[in-house]
Amino acid sequence: MTDRPRFDAEETTSSYSPPPDNRPRSAVEQGWVPPQPQTPQHWIEPTWNQGLQAPVPLPVPAKPRRGRTLAALLVISLISAGLASGVTYYLLLATGHLDSNTVPPSRPGGLAASQTPVAQNVTITEQSAVTQAAQAVSPAVVTITSRAGAETTDPFSLPATGIGSGVIYNTIGWILTNRHVVCGADALTVKLLDGSEYTGHTYGTDSLTDLAIVKVEGKDLPAARLGDSSALKPGQLSIAIGSPLGTFTNSVTSGVISAMGRDIVVNDDCGNGGQKSLRNLIQTDAAINPGNSGGALVDSSSAVIGINTATAGNAQGIGFAIPINIAKPIMQQAVGGQPLTRPWLGVYYLAITPAVKTAQNLPIDYGVVVKAPAGSTDPSVIPGSPAAGAGIQDGDIITAIDEHQIDAIHTLDEILTQYSPGDDLTITVLRKGEAKELTLKLGTRPAQT
Repeated sequence: MTDRPRFDAEETTSSYSPPPDNRPRSAVEQGWVPPQPQTPQHWIEPTWNQGLQAPVPLPVPAKPRRGRTLAALLVISLISAGLASGVTYYLLLATGHLDSNTVPPSRPGGLAASQTPVAQNVTITEQSAVTQAAQAVSPAVVTITSRAGAETTDPFSLPATGIGSGVIYNTIGWILTNRHVVCGADALTVKLLDGSEYTGHTYGTDSLTDLAIVKVEGKDLPAARLGDSSALKPGQLSIAIGSPLGTFTNSVTSGVISAMGRDIVVNDDCGNGGQKSLRNLIQTDAAINPGNSGGALVDSSSAVIGINTATAGNAQGIGFAIPINIAKPIMQQAVGGQPLTRPWLGVYYLAITPAVKTAQNLPIDYGVVVKAPAGSTDPSVIPGSPAAGAGIQDGDIITAIDEHQIDAIHTLDEILTQYSPGDDLTITVLRKGEAKELTLKLGTRPAQT
């Protein structure tokens, strides 16, 4: 029995059309006509018809000898040109205009706004964010080969083999990967980028998500730096590193974060053969293929922000990763030698969005409504669970935990990862329009079967 819902809100995909061209048009495109000269009146020379007396002609001097005049003019011209060039050079050097890395700002129409240079510290080289992330994280991304049925005595029975990826997060051999990569395996082989191989064993699997911890005996292994998935925003760079198809090890693909907080339903090959709901996932268009499962999703700072876990089979460019913040509690538990546990409420629920609010006729558009999955015979509140002991009822809207409001950005699962089994907390619920505060002691989430 779990806290997860078993149904997804239907999403509508709209067709794409390019945005209108709102760029500023040039002066020629806009039919711009240069303005007439606006010379001040006191700069205009008087004309004869204004009643002024014509100037008296000056006496014309006698013409000098032609040869001496030309020579003198040539010498004067050369001296003037040299002086002007020298003065201009030193003025430009002093003001910084000879620096090729500075460009003065300009006004519409191409005129310089001022003579003060503005430094442009933009460098475009091969050392891009993707290249740097690949160099930094790839040594910590491993290829995991699993074998099942290796101990069989039937000479005609071949062991089943699966291949996935993983991420070393601790230098003594702690590896984060997907549960479906290691489930049912009798033996694990872990191969690093440098070609070294280790025998691994599954330390534990996560009861909340599709995650598992693998341990190898090593020291001074390359470990990836972990990021903060709570700060992610759609549109920012994402880089996937893994071993697609089990052949092209440590492949690097890039894209963007397409969305956050996605819920999907996948086939649960590790359980009873049914389906499993995965919530609060990162959606990315970085290419993810079979074999990438368990690999790293990295941001532009070369930090791991997620663990690649699934793709949309009927589409292209739609992949999903488990946020690294959700994985951190079990990663710490493993390093501390503790069993992998998750806190548990004991309810089925549906996350409220504006669309769900309208469809379910709910009074608010945030929180979660306690509700059994459609078509399920299970009660929405599990008998004997912490939620049942606290008095949570079917139809209650859970709005906050210890004053942490539940919404699309701060989901119930993510908030609960901050707690441990046995912690006491206060749950705020909205019941028939009335807010109530209930005290609850968290239980331990049952292991997945």
